[in-house]
Amino acid sequence: MPTYSYRCTQCENAFDIQQALSDESLTECHECHGKLRKVFNMVGVTFNGSGFYRTDSRSDSRKESGSSSSAPTPSS
Repeated sequence: MPTYSYRCTQCENAFDIQQALSDESLTECHECHGKLRKVFNMVGVTFNGSGFYRTDSRSDSRKESGSSSSAPTPSS
């Protein structure tokens, strides 16, 4: 289940809670009964592996036609 962060707009009370995706968002602070807002944080991204290369996502036919050494030369 995902964890959501909430902060009260009146008393600045902040907390995290686990909720199912189908659950309704919380709207009322349990301390002062003020209005709650969801807090959205930046998500960290980690790239693991030896690296990413320009040709990683290309199909085989595109790799072959993209090389300049095997291309025919124009004749005059």
